[in-house]
Amino acid sequence: MARRKKIYEGKAKILYEGPEPGTFIQYFKDDATAFNAQKKATIEGKGVLNNRLSEFFMQGLTNIGI
Repeated sequence: MARRKKIYEGKAKILYEGPEPGTFIQYFKDDATAFNAQKKATIEGKGVLNNRLSEFFMQGLTNIGI
């Protein structure tokens, strides 16, 4: 993927500019925190799962016209 401009970074994901105007690319992290970030770990596959859940819910919203 070509280097894209980072729009936002939070605990769970990074948003980049998308290929089309007004679109975004979401990158979900495998990082996990607990107890106000006192515990930190990496959970392999967490980002992929979050991406699939996001796709599922966005498709559901599209199906009902939102």
